Amino acid sequence: MHKEENFEDIIEREFIDLSGYHPGNPTHYDPETALFPTEIINFIQTTQPKQWQKFSTTSPSDAQKISSPASPKNSKAEECLKSSATASNATAKPFQIAYFQPNTGMNPETLTLYQHNRLTLTRQVKIKTGRIPDLLLSINGLPIASIELKNPMTGQTYQNAIHQYRHDRDPKDPLFTFKERCLVHFAVDTEQVWMTTQLTGESTYFLPFNKGHNHGAGNPLGQNHNYRTSYLWLDVLQKDSLIEILGRFLHLEVKETKIPIPTGIQYQKKETLIFPRYHQLDVVRKLITHAKHHKAGHNYLIQHSAGSGKSNSIAWLAHRLANLHDLHDEKIFHSVIVITDRTVLDKQLQDTIYQFEHKAGVVQKIDENTQQLTTALSDGVPIIISTIQNSPSSPKPSKP
Repeated sequence: MHKEENFEDIIEREFIDLSGYHPGNPTHYDPETALFPTEIINFIQTTQPKQWQKFSTTSPSDAQKISSPASPKNSKAEECLKSSATASNATAKPFQIAYFQPNTGMNPETLTLYQHNRLTLTRQVKIKTGRIPDLLLSINGLPIASIELKNPMTGQTYQNAIHQYRHDRDPKDPLFTFKERCLVHFAVDTEQVWMTTQLTGESTYFLPFNKGHNHGAGNPLGQNHNYRTSYLWLDVLQKDSLIEILGRFLHLEVKETKIPIPTGIQYQKKETLIFPRYHQLDVVRKLITHAKHHKAGHNYLIQHSAGSGKSNSIAWLAHRLANLHDLHDEKIFHSVIVITDRTVLDKQLQDTIYQFEHKAGVVQKIDENTQQLTTALSDGVPIIISTIQNSPSSPKPSKP
């Protein structure tokens, strides 16, 4: 128990026995493409046999040498998961790399496809740059998360894991390249969890992924002889939970910053991959679960501190409520209205929700009058965002 390997053994066993994972084979990992080709091909052949057969017949040479359903140079993991992955033949119909749980049980075929998702945990894969993560989580052969483990009883903590990510992990390695493969990296010990979605060497920024304890930092004592951090692999990274996060929470935030230059203004684009922090995931899921069972007509108060990601929590919740069905597959809310006093928040909410829907007409901004609101409701717009405009003489609403 005092060795890091023992801690790793326990976590691996619980991932497989309790969280719906299969043991992965490190020898099946391809360091050049940072994929498990056999897993990917097996998934496609199982879930899309007709499409694979057609592809194999029309492009036999491509089918023989294909190592993934996407070209290594154009195989962003977050894009593959959100939409589909394109075969090496540009004219081929895209293959699905994963299936997400449907909002209702009305389509048994969709549910069956979802159940074909296969999550694996692989230890000590040999990557291109030689350094190896302790644990690698993959969905259908596509790596999506890495975990570095430390056992304080050996004199090391999550801080040593963070140091390892910053100094011993090459951000240019195919496995760690931003958006290309692993979408989140966890630094874990028996007491705390920290995470990042982008490795940038020494400047890599980690956020806490802890539950909080006594209105402060850290985690409460584990129950039933569990570690304080057991919730990570028994709850958050459990099969259905992780797939839900990938399909309904993960999104790419794009911000443009104006930079004055001698000839005028230059726009600089910054991309941030958003993986929900624990408190965001917890509050959205609790509200969705209660609303699913008790339906509309209830009031809730959620308190988020400054800088804790309120806009993302609002966007995730609005999107989930707009698609929520009760236990009898009946839609609960026909429209969700978000009222805010921050005009900047409007675009953030619209952009975030679009990440999940990718279609027009899902979100409408109301900034004129009640007639505009009535029209939007009559048109059945799923999510409506309205901004409270404050006059110069009126006081600003106090922050919660």
